[in-house]
Amino acid sequence: MEFVLQANSISFFMKLEDEIRQTKPFSSEREKLAVNLIFTTMWLASFHRDFLKEYQISEQQYNILRILRGQHPKAATIHLLKERMLDKMSDASRLVERLLKKEFVERCPCHHDRRAVDVVISKKGLALLNKIDKKRTTLEKFLSNLSDKEILLLNVLLDKLRG
Repeated sequence: MEFVLQANSISFFMKLEDEIRQTKPFSSEREKLAVNLIFTTMWLASFHRDFLKEYQISEQQYNILRILRGQHPKAATIHLLKERMLDKMSDASRLVERLLKKEFVERCPCHHDRRAVDVVISKKGLALLNKIDKKRTTLEKFLSNLSDKEILLLNVLLDKLRG
């Protein structure tokens, strides 16, 4: 895949230095990238949090519901949820308890370990995700500044960075 970034193509949006009101230049483009990734992650998380407020769930709860929908109709263990969560510092057990109170998930007995409890997404949880999915364009509007080709490249580059 070949991608050429033209200097004049980046002039129509705010640069990181302006966003964070930095007065001195970064010591390198690598340092700028590290700060830019952190800043953009926080910006995106804030956007996502604000979007989910309408549904009275947190980003982590949303993540668990999406994992459970992917497992549906099979159940998931708390261990599986912890492994697959985006935020590895989240307390999956506590999040599941909150989702139980909202009736978005249900407990069911674990067939292979009587001491453990499995979790499944409820009809109410599936309905909530369907409602959120209908507003997906709102959730994804932050990507509108990127072309399909740029999105593909960014995904490849982020995978490469973590690799």
